[in-house]
Amino acid sequence: MNEAPILVEMRTGYRIVTLHRPQRLNAFTEAMHEALKVALDDAESDPACRALLLTGAGRGFCAGQDLNDRLAKPGETVVLGGTLETYYNPLVRRLRALPFPVVAAVNGVAAGAGANIALACDIVLAARSAKFVQAFAKIGLIPDSGGTHFLPRLVGDARARGLALTGEPLPAEKAEAWGLIWKAVDDQALMSEAEALCAQFATAPTAGLALIKRALEASWDNDLDAQLDLERELQREASLTPDYAEGVRAFLEKRAPVFTGRRET
Repeated sequence: MNEAPILVEMRTGYRIVTLHRPQRLNAFTEAMHEALKVALDDAESDPACRALLLTGAGRGFCAGQDLNDRLAKPGETVVLGGTLETYYNPLVRRLRALPFPVVAAVNGVAAGAGANIALACDIVLAARSAKFVQAFAKIGLIPDSGGTHFLPRLVGDARARGLALTGEPLPAEKAEAWGLIWKAVDDQALMSEAEALCAQFATAPTAGLALIKRALEASWDNDLDAQLDLERELQREASLTPDYAEGVRAFLEKRAPVFTGRRET
């Protein structure tokens, strides 16, 4: 019997979602996409889930698409746009839009779509032994799953072109230095640091963090005037949340705040 391609572990206030095809470096199949969608649906619908940790089983984070899942019969041509439209693009959009922080713990190689799915998360921690590889050019493809969007914005045009056109692996420490990821950490400390970060988010003002995500996402396309207008509107929304009132009370009373993460209904 095949093992589940996605594992979900409950923690207090957050969930750990593990890509679980270690024998294939957690490369994606349709079944894996479907299972991950269910895991994200369940997390988003659970009011007790206030953060999500995405990682990989075994020695890698994700090798991208499992090419064995795309083998064509003789005389057939596999056209890849449909796969992106059905699976990868909705996944990237979903990770960006989840109403709580998403932390990627990159425990080994993140290649192809696997690298860009990690970059779609809000915060990326990587083991020092991890590498990010835009492997698409090696097989005549372009970086997808947001790669051509994220790379130039995170590391600049020159480095984005170098990574995309050569497929050269980028070690985690250099990825941190270039601003591609938040932090490179010792291999043995990766999961403990990632879980500590998620535990911190699980007691944070979740509604406010969701609004921060929305503001930062919009800033990539807005000019200054549009962004200032958006900040005004989102700040109005944030000021109506119970957590804002609690944060102010706690500050004035010189105590630690107790945030619920809930919005006013």
